[in-house]
Amino acid sequence: MREIFDAELKQLGQDLVAMSARVEQAITDAGIALGTGDLALAESVIAHDLAIDAVERELDERCVLLLAQQQPVATDLRVVVSALRMSASLERMGDLARHIAQVARRTYPRKAVPQPLSGTFSEMHDAAVRVARRTTTLLESRDLALAERIEADDDLLDELHEDTFTALLGGSWMGSPQETVDVTLLGRYYERFGDHAVSVARRVVFLVTGDFAEQVDAPTA
Repeated sequence: MREIFDAELKQLGQDLVAMSARVEQAITDAGIALGTGDLALAESVIAHDLAIDAVERELDERCVLLLAQQQPVATDLRVVVSALRMSASLERMGDLARHIAQVARRTYPRKAVPQPLSGTFSEMHDAAVRVARRTTTLLESRDLALAERIEADDDLLDELHEDTFTALLGGSWMGSPQETVDVTLLGRYYERFGDHAVSVARRVVFLVTGDFAEQVDAPTA
């Protein structure tokens, strides 16, 4: 019986890695679609978000069954509960990538990001892709040094998010009302993407060390 339970716990870990890999591809493609105005790529990101949602549902159902049937305690309980929390964060990251792609689709053939902010959003894209890639690797390896790097990339996303507000409110902004809304939303999507990745990273730290990091729970949006 213990061997079956161990196999189930291992499968939870594999599912989280697979889910994170899908999120990594989604945020990569969403950022490319945003920067290039690639309509087909944006629509692909939107469609493939359903697969991320499906993985989350299956993983959560497995966790509930394990809790009901195995009544895990100590480290095993920590693994199952953490898997539930991390799957929710990863699903939300997939949603945020979809939101970015939806903006790219809605504004086609115009690019959503005005030229004066293209450099800022290019940096946000690069930071978000690094966050996603490191999250996938962290879930595979549980290398706590990666958790620190995810936090650093999230700090950069926060700074870039602030830069978008500075540009919008600095007095020289010449964008249309719709462009103002798009920039505001996109900056928020990238900023929250980083926050959810940090939540996953802190959960992994908790799994490895047993210590709660500050504000370990997932963001609310």
